[in-house]
Amino acid sequence: MANSHYELIKARNGQYHFILKAGNGEILLTSEMYASKASAENGILSVQNNVSEEAQYEIKPTKDGQFYFVLKAKNHQVIAISEMYTAPRTAKKGVLSVIKNGLSPEIRDLTQQIA
Repeated sequence: MANSHYELIKARNGQYHFILKAGNGEILLTSEMYASKASAENGILSVQNNVSEEAQYEIKPTKDGQFYFVLKAKNHQVIAISEMYTAPRTAKKGVLSVIKNGLSPEIRDLTQQIA
């Protein structure tokens, strides 16, 4: 079985972002866009430093009745955002999955491939 990992990606606009994937390939978190690769790498480090603390997560509703969560740093800045969920309880399961998978040290640098 594959391990959870981060994918570091360069977008067509030249900015960088990362995603956290579970071992089954499911996307768990997506970051904001960063101007530099180093900033995106620091974002991954911030996720790894904050991922284990449940208090750093906030589950939020959308206008169309779905739910997502954000992972925040200690300074309350949003580090990454989850996928959409149909109910708060499934979003909570997503949080638990991120807590389980987010400490992964594996970073796959895909920046040579323009997304």
